[in-house]
Amino acid sequence: MSITATPYLTHLLFNIVAILLQIIYTLGVVGLALYGFNALWLTWTASRCSSEVPLLQPAGYPTYQQINDADLPTVTIQLPIYNERHVVTRLINACINLDYPQDKLQIQVLDDSTDQTAVIVQQSVERRQRNGYDIQVIQRADRSGFKAGALAYALPLARGEFIAIFDADFVPQADFLRKTIPCFNQSNSGNFASDALATDAKGIGFVQTRWAHLNVGYSALTRSQALALDGHFVIEQSARQAAGYAFGFNGSAGLWRRACIADSLVGGWQADTLCEDLDLSYRAQLCGWQPCFLPQVTVPAEIPPQLSAFKRQQFRWATGSIQTLRKLGRRVWQSKWPFAKRFQALLHLGSYLLHPLLLLLLLVSLPLMLLNVSPPWPLGFLSIASVGPPILYAVAQRRLHPHDWFQRWSYISFLTLLGFGLCLNNTIAVIRALRGHGGDFLRTPKFDVCSTTDRWQGSSYRLDLEPAFYGEVALCLYALLTIFMAWSRGNLWSIPFIFLYVAGFGLMVGVELWQAWRSNLAILPPKRSLGAAE
Repeated sequence: MSITATPYLTHLLFNIVAILLQIIYTLGVVGLALYGFNALWLTWTASRCSSEVPLLQPAGYPTYQQINDADLPTVTIQLPIYNERHVVTRLINACINLDYPQDKLQIQVLDDSTDQTAVIVQQSVERRQRNGYDIQVIQRADRSGFKAGALAYALPLARGEFIAIFDADFVPQADFLRKTIPCFNQSNSGNFASDALATDAKGIGFVQTRWAHLNVGYSALTRSQALALDGHFVIEQSARQAAGYAFGFNGSAGLWRRACIADSLVGGWQADTLCEDLDLSYRAQLCGWQPCFLPQVTVPAEIPPQLSAFKRQQFRWATGSIQTLRKLGRRVWQSKWPFAKRFQALLHLGSYLLHPLLLLLLLVSLPLMLLNVSPPWPLGFLSIASVGPPILYAVAQRRLHPHDWFQRWSYISFLTLLGFGLCLNNTIAVIRALRGHGGDFLRTPKFDVCSTTDRWQGSSYRLDLEPAFYGEVALCLYALLTIFMAWSRGNLWSIPFIFLYVAGFGLMVGVELWQAWRSNLAILPPKRSLGAAE
């Protein structure tokens, strides 16, 4: 090779790398903008339904009505449990106190616990059995299939026409079944005869209610999570229902028609994803069963007070969502649904792809600066899409809490930093799912934390720092280096955006260290007083 060819090859390689980096950056910006504009679309769609809570009942479904006890169907309540000693008694008590005919209510405690939870459950159930309640503990030899496996194992033992599901941290209100069961009655006549399903339209397959919060005011972390959950339920779920789009069962605080789960075309509970609820709900809708979301019916639940627990929850949801996208994406796209419905379904299933896009933008920003390459200037116009999520959360809070919505929405800054800080955690989950490595179902620990005086730090369920923590430290330093390079090269326009990564990863690192320190203090033995006998 001649010496004169070397500069040419170097220049060619430089151009190729620069073009590839710009393509990656452009794909990231366009992808984020797509989700941002979709948030605006969903907000506008939901706003057409109603401007205040209670939200309008879904069009075409019966309104809440009083039904004679003799006409009510039998309901089985399934409570999937795994090491929940802090909250399991509260859950069982709430289900026992439901306002429903005792002879038409069955409670199954699906207990896969390996700690003292099993003893607590057994004692509580035996006490209720002596009082005449139809409640049983169903235990398996192993946790095969995790939550989906437990639900599938118990279904043949259920005698209910409808199956209600509550996770351990939920507390259903007494009138839950009275408010939700009528939604399955499409004829609105009070008759739940099975021949109502003998039509081409299979009817309502599942009903999902809105999650409320037991400990929203515990900390800035719980307030931010509540803000995100409210946005999902009040805007996203409501908008998808109003527009006739597909949406998912959220795994708890809802009911299934047993015939829908048992439908041979649907396939029942399956354990090949970590979001068995999302998977089953989409398979049911693809087979003609209809969903129903009731935003005016709420069931409060505990928000994870530990950041590591929240990260674990997000990791599982991200993994399961992308697994469901891999499993059903082609089937959704090839279905007979209208284009808008198919497109929205894929956006919904792929929503956690946002986090790899966020991480990619950070990783390519520094090389672009080192190469003195600026992204195409028209991309700046897509930044308007970034207002989508904040507006979505603002409208949700305005609808739920018209008197103090702004105070609640003010935690949007904390939530935004959480979103940036989570991008490593959730990107790892997405990559594992895309590669077909789902992993185990890692539960989100519950601590029975309802007030600011409650403590979780001394619980054996608290989580230790995980390896991703050190990745967050590294990315925080990487973002700082990117800001330094931007400053030194005069790329001041990029500093505010990169600073969000510094603040996001810094927040994750700081909160995790602080909570780990508090946890270590909580488990230290008390100091012996001076002069104590040896």
